[in-house]
This record gives sequence, structure tokens and C-alpha cells, in this order.
Amino acid sequence: MQNAIELQGLKKRLGNFVLGPIDLTVPRGCIVGYIGENGAGKSTTIKLLLNLMIPDQGEIKLLGKDIREFTPQMKKDIAYVFDDLYLPEDMTLKNVQNFHRKLYGQAWQDKTFSELIARFSLPNNKTIKHFSRGMRMQLGLALALSHGAKLLLLDEATSGLDPVIRDDVLDLLLEYIQNEDHTILVSSHILSDLEKVADYIAFIHKGQLLFMETKDELVDQYGITSLSKEQLAEIDDKAIVGKRPHQFGVEVMLKRSLVPSDLELERVSVEDIMVYMIKGERK
Repeated sequence: MQNAIELQGLKKRLGNFVLGPIDLTVPRGCIVGYIGENGAGKSTTIKLLLNLMIPDQGEIKLLGKDIREFTPQMKKDIAYVFDDLYLPEDMTLKNVQNFHRKLYGQAWQDKTFSELIARFSLPNNKTIKHFSRGMRMQLGLALALSHGAKLLLLDEATSGLDPVIRDDVLDLLLEYIQNEDHTILVSSHILSDLEKVADYIAFIHKGQLLFMETKDELVDQYGITSLSKEQLAEIDDKAIVGKRPHQFGVEVMLKRSLVPSDLELERVSVEDIMVYMIKGERK
């Protein structure tokens, strides 16, 4: 089976910021959480995947095809949701549906769209201008899932949503991925969401991809504990990922493989890993 995403030597300069070079392979049938600080390069990567930006160098393949060779039919296999809807504000749901029916032709699925609109209880008689942020994101997701796409790209699509709507969105993503031919790449700064649904975590920092690993293997590699300064001095520097001073000593994230097995460590979250790695670099 072909990979969903293949990036080889991908590089893009934007002013003083440089993305890459990035090598990344995403297998089909999984959810990848794409994490990093604001400005790390997450949105730039997704725009490059969608051919909204032209890379300075490198190759991008989606669903086994170079994006430069994509036909209109191939583009229907890719769906995306950004942090806002980019549609005329005076459109109603009926207007939106008619527009996308013409845009996607035979690939458009009226039944799926109507079911998702009903599931989200979106109002038929209001224009988009009167939709809340949550309603806009639900509409964006309904549109993305209504033309048979095999690859779904989401860029901060759950940011600013209330917990109930976010949970509904995550449930829908998990349903979508039940089809082994479907793949999702989702960037978000709400890392607890990614912890719930992601199979892999890819971490980008200052334009560089630091790693892509399975979520479970990633969190199993590290642990957190509190130590006195004297205890910390006995720890191998290579084992220390990052630390936070506190009143009674230091809270530290450690690589489990490089510390004594009898040292008690608490389980880490994906957010812990990102925060401590960034703090460790700054020090």
C-alpha cells in the first residue's frame, strides 16, 4: 500500500524563517498529530502539501502521486479544514451545498453532507455570518468529509472550540479513520486532543522536524520526577531532557533508558514532552 504523505528534502524560506529540509513519511490508515510552538512551521507545511505555496526544494507526494502532477480528479481525494471558513458570509447551508456540488461533481455526497449537518444541528435558515466559531468548524468538517477524500489535513481546526464540540469533532475523526484507506494529519496546540486520537506524533521546532514516533512508544520513553539539587547532580546529563526549578528542588523529565530502573518516574503526556524539550533547548 502506498504511503499517504511522503516529503523528501522539503524546504521553504519565508523571510528569516526557514522550514526544513524535512523528510517525513506518513503511512495510510493512521492519525498523525503535528505539534510545535506557534511559528514552528506547522501551517507552512500544510500549505505546501496543498500546493498553496511552492517549495524552494524537495518533493511532496500525496497518496503516491507528486502533487505537481495532480489532476482535478486527484485533488478530490484531499480534504482540508483550516482555522476558519473561507466562504462568502452571506451563504446559507443550501448555497454552500449547491456550490460544493458543482465544485466536486460526481464525487460530492449529498447524503453524507445532510447527515453531518443534522448531526451537528447546524441551522438551515442562517447565513454563515451568524455562525459561531464552533458552527463554522463543524461546517468545514462536514464539507471536508462529503466528497470521498482519502487524506484529511486539519490546521488548528479545534482551537477556540468548547470542549463538547471538540469532543464531537474527535469522535468524527475516529469514525473516519475506521476506513483503512483514510489518513489524517492534524496540527493543534491542544495537545490533549491529539493524545486522545493520534497514532503518531510528529514534532516540529524552529522549522526542523525533530521526530515522528508512535504516540505510545514516545510517552513510554520518558518520565518526570522531583529531585533535590544534590540528587540531580548524580543524574547523567544525557538523561535530562528538561527541568523546572521549584521551591524544594527541581522537577525534571528524564529518559527512562538512561536512569536507574528503581528511580520512580511519573508517566508523561505529549504536552510534557514538547514543553520540556523546548525548555531544555533554551537552557
